[in-house]
Amino acid sequence: MAGIFLVYVVAAIGIYFWQGSRKQDNSQFYKVEIHEIMAGLEKDGKFSEPDLRGREYVREVAFLPVPAAGSENRKEDGEEKWKEDWQKDWKKEVKDFYHARNGKSSFVQPLFAGEELAGYVRFDYETEENSDWILWMAEGIWLCSGIFLFTVLLYIGNRIVKPFHVLSDMPYELSKGHLQGELEESRSRFFGKFVWGISMLQDTLSESRAKELKLEKEKKMLLLSLSHDIKIPLSTIKLYAKAWKEGVYHTEEEKIHAIGQIEKHALEIEEFIKEIIAASSEDIFMMEVEDGEFYLGDYVEKVRKYYEPKCRLVMAELEIGSYDNKLLKGDMDRALEVMENLMENAFKYGDGRKISIGFYEEDYCQVIRVFNTGTAVEPEEMPHLFDSFYRGSNVEGKEGNGLGLYIGRQMMRKMDGDLFAERAEEGMGVCMVFALRGS
Repeated sequence: MAGIFLVYVVAAIGIYFWQGSRKQDNSQFYKVEIHEIMAGLEKDGKFSEPDLRGREYVREVAFLPVPAAGSENRKEDGEEKWKEDWQKDWKKEVKDFYHARNGKSSFVQPLFAGEELAGYVRFDYETEENSDWILWMAEGIWLCSGIFLFTVLLYIGNRIVKPFHVLSDMPYELSKGHLQGELEESRSRFFGKFVWGISMLQDTLSESRAKELKLEKEKKMLLLSLSHDIKIPLSTIKLYAKAWKEGVYHTEEEKIHAIGQIEKHALEIEEFIKEIIAASSEDIFMMEVEDGEFYLGDYVEKVRKYYEPKCRLVMAELEIGSYDNKLLKGDMDRALEVMENLMENAFKYGDGRKISIGFYEEDYCQVIRVFNTGTAVEPEEMPHLFDSFYRGSNVEGKEGNGLGLYIGRQMMRKMDGDLFAERAEEGMGVCMVFALRGS
């Protein structure tokens, strides 16, 4: 704002001095044109309308002749009446003659025919002085524009910049795990929704931390309990194995009995391990999936808005096919998480040439197919793609944990949908299946 004010002041002063110097240079030039025109009129000895084309200053020339000494009306109406009318008309002509025209300056000079006065010539001219009003108008418009811009910047500073400085530290504090700070509510049209979103994020992170601590506690209790339960059959197995090694069992019947006990307790340990795996899997799917609905068009636009810039950045072609805007059953946020996982897999495991998103309907369900060019997985690996912690043979040197497709399928099934993969000659496709609302 200070910069705007300074620029305006410097420019105004500069224009003022520049205009003043021009006035000094051009203030007497109009007299040259008047002198040239008068020279022509005096040479002719009478007034004739001069040609003003090419004249820079003189705009109009008028002539007031000297009235004649006699008149017919004088004989008819009498001396006094004629003199009174003549004076009245003459005054009007003189007044009109000397009146300035359209804001121009005037210069009057007598015209002689020999030694006799023929009349008076009025020159209407314009100089730089006459254009001062244009300068002042421009200055006024510029000043109003500066005041308007100054007001806008002041509004932006108070309504946007200052509140933003207050809010800018909050994401940093959240990233450090400081979840207890209160954020003052704002009714600003610019930050009201943002403040509400940060507050919701703060509450969600607090709830997630509480759930995480609870799950961690339950997991430790479960592991302690299972480890204690495993110790008994494990000790028994070790005992039978040691007896077998030291040749305690002599008869075939004793050996068969020992083998049976080892097998029995090994099965017990296997059941305990299954419980641990099941408990770990349940931890992954503590996420909630809402039983809602959303339109396919809204979903596609969110995907397009996020991934079109990213595809341009990595120079990959993104092709989105045509579709009908149907109402789908499910949770849009979770569906976007699944799509995000599929797109990231396409970037990671594809060849970077092309990613296409196609749409078709099958068995009263909406199918969204995400296809990427590149090398497909081996046919024998297809049944295991959606297993937890499974990674195909084409993932060498690429980060991952083998849970993306597994979690994606579980979320789709919680929305009464499904997730499946298909091989193609030029690449790999993964299809999301959504139930249609009302079907």
